[in-house]
Amino acid sequence: MKILVTGANGYIGRHVVSQLLNMGHRVIACDLCLTNVDERAEKLEMDLFSVSENVFNEVGSPDVCIHLAWRDGFVHNSNNHLGDLSGHFRFLTAMIDGGLKQLVVMGTMHEVGYHEGAIDENTPCNPLSMYGIAKDSLRRAMLLYCKAKECILQWCRAYYILGDDKNNHSIFTKLLEADAAGKEKFPFTTGKAKYDFITVDELAHQIACVAVQKEVTGIINCCSGKPVSLAERVEQYIAEHGLKIRLEYGAYPDREYDSPCVYGDVSKIVKIIY
Repeated sequence: MKILVTGANGYIGRHVVSQLLNMGHRVIACDLCLTNVDERAEKLEMDLFSVSENVFNEVGSPDVCIHLAWRDGFVHNSNNHLGDLSGHFRFLTAMIDGGLKQLVVMGTMHEVGYHEGAIDENTPCNPLSMYGIAKDSLRRAMLLYCKAKECILQWCRAYYILGDDKNNHSIFTKLLEADAAGKEKFPFTTGKAKYDFITVDELAHQIACVAVQKEVTGIINCCSGKPVSLAERVEQYIAEHGLKIRLEYGAYPDREYDSPCVYGDVSKIVKIIY
């Protein structure tokens, strides 16, 4: 298949590109710059918010578009999330109007907002951050547009991602930086909340598997399906990497929009992979 990956130079994108290439597909990698993208990919530097109505043909008329491009993904209340929303909508609708038949978009569990327990495709959404609001709005709009235009939509809802931690701006990045700086303590929350953790390589594998099939569509949780406490996962990370730093529990309050236990229902991704 010929697959366009937007945001190909990003934290998740570079891993998705390599996964698809390893599966034998032709990949067109698109981003503002492509310095860290697998050399086997065809590279296309482009500002997606400044494209013409003929963008589908200009990017090579792909069989599938995997839309991972997103600014400030780790800054949940950045104004850029809503500021960029219309740009994402214009690009994706222009692709569909030009002839795209299958669209895969990166979603997030933050679309749901506060929720306790398993999240599935029917879980009501009440996002509590600018990031969640923007992703939820794009999802709702694309569900309507794709249905009207008979384009397959696969919305890959991600959870808590780790791995390649120098590039993800997460708590794991901050741990590495603090340990490298010789700090003995790391200010932390209570760590009691349970989340659904997945490595970026496994997430990329799941996204690639979603994109190369057409039978399972709609909202698809890309996750492990196993809730693990933040404290347990961070302590495990410290041990795995031989860090000398220790956690200072209770130094920060838990975020008010984080649930005590939240994880994804994996029934659809299991059907795709197995």
